[in-house]
Amino acid sequence: MNDIDALKAMARTFRDERDWKQFHTPKDLAMDIAIEAGEVMEHFIWREGEEAEEYIKANKEDIEDELSDVLHGVVLLADVLDIDIMTSFEKKMRKNEKKYPIEKARGKNIKHTKL
Repeated sequence: MNDIDALKAMARTFRDERDWKQFHTPKDLAMDIAIEAGEVMEHFIWREGEEAEEYIKANKEDIEDELSDVLHGVVLLADVLDIDIMTSFEKKMRKNEKKYPIEKARGKNIKHTKL
């Protein structure tokens, strides 16, 4: 069992013990991911530089919780859609390597179509 399988098992157990599978449609899980990602973003809006660094230190556990909520939604959606998220992630990273070759992308924050 890999780490993703362990996360899936924890998420399924939590869900099933509460009889929530009925509510976990792909649409609702996708919306959950977006909403939870918004909650992550709330921690960073309007904060820059030293203020942001201090805020992160003071609120790290809250930020961790929100990131975990996003991951929870991703794990459940992948499970419902029967997507092997590890394989999918590795495949996507290989695509990104082609879109953003080191020699063109290093130190640049522009979209691949502009490289």
